[in-house]
Amino acid sequence: MQSLVGSAKLAYHANCWGPLGGNAVGVTSISELTYRTFGDMDRAIAEIGSLGFDGVELFDGNLLDYDGRRSALRSTLSAAGVKLVAAYSGANFIYPDILDQELARIAHAADAAADLGAEHLVVGGGAKRFNGLRADDHRRLADGLEKVMAIAKARGLRAHYHPHLTTIVEGPAEVDAIFAQTSIDFCPDTAHLAAAGGDVVAMIQKHRARISYVHLKGWRKDPFAFTPLDEGDLDMGAIMQVLADIKFGGWITAELDSWPSPKEGAAKSLAFLRKALAKA
Repeated sequence: MQSLVGSAKLAYHANCWGPLGGNAVGVTSISELTYRTFGDMDRAIAEIGSLGFDGVELFDGNLLDYDGRRSALRSTLSAAGVKLVAAYSGANFIYPDILDQELARIAHAADAAADLGAEHLVVGGGAKRFNGLRADDHRRLADGLEKVMAIAKARGLRAHYHPHLTTIVEGPAEVDAIFAQTSIDFCPDTAHLAAAGGDVVAMIQKHRARISYVHLKGWRKDPFAFTPLDEGDLDMGAIMQVLADIKFGGWITAELDSWPSPKEGAAKSLAFLRKALAKA
């Protein structure tokens, strides 16, 4: 893994420090439909920094909580010794009547992320319709992702699409279909891809030219659970090796949607990453 040694930059997502969900107001207001962890982000950032991570990723809803007081978030990040690496947002993307409102909300989060020095904007989505996929849904999603790219570029950010369970892009065929129609970068989430039936190593190899930011997460098939990187059914060593093979040199963000002790879960993943990198 020589290509990762010295260049690897390790971050952690703050989504584990409380129940994960969305703004309830979003049920009736698209402009408020943000992701959210219902927890103390100052504590999350402090604990992530204390473990030795270099960066942190935040959900758009948690990031926008600091509107009007971004100096407080800057102070928290500085005290923890971590950089805000990315913001994560999402949208339905396939409904023309609300797309402008969804994009305006994503732009709001991108403004905040850029102002705080982030490098990346990550989005998930592509809604599943109640009555099934329509022929042009992937095209609508791709068109929306192109608009996300423009939003990010105008703010000095790099845009990424994150395939996700419960959307219209889950497994390998759907991933291939969407990336054939958009030029946005690919943020692979190892657990979501594997849970959808993907060969994560093969997918990273196949789409290597589109990967400039990575989400690593462990996964257990039965009973279904997301896990720290040193647990579960995924061969994380092979995933780290393929990142070295493709000479990946960007930020690696570990994440875990829930864990009894968020800090302990983060520590487990960091220990795995350090051990994997030290093998060189």
